[in-house]
Amino acid sequence: MAYRITDACIGCTLCTKVCPVMAISGTLKQRHSINPKRCVECGVCGRACAKSAVVDTNGITIERIPRKDWDKPLFDASRCSACHLCVQTCTAGAIDISMPTYKGDLRVAAYLAAPAKCVGCALCVAACPMDAIAMQDNREAK
Repeated sequence: MAYRITDACIGCTLCTKVCPVMAISGTLKQRHSINPKRCVECGVCGRACAKSAVVDTNGITIERIPRKDWDKPLFDASRCSACHLCVQTCTAGAIDISMPTYKGDLRVAAYLAAPAKCVGCALCVAACPMDAIAMQDNREAK
């Protein structure tokens, strides 16, 4: 079962803009809907919703969180194999692989290249075969 949008939706399109898997559709000023086959239950839509119109699979309303407080991935360079799976998975384009510092440098790793683009969906964490990525709770990090 996927997340869903309730009647509280005013059709502002915020959820559509932040959904990392394009699972949300709708028309401006009309209730939007979530495609259950595409939804990965990351909760980004609910964190963005100003009207608290998104509920999870248990019917619990997803709390709106200011974007500056959204979770961000932390990368452990010592575990990273630079396989690019996280880069390919990140639809926001927030992750990149570091450049070698000299010819033959093998110490390259993934990193959060564009923090402002990151929506905190954690798809990169799920994609990493090396367990080199963890999500940091930015509300507790302050």
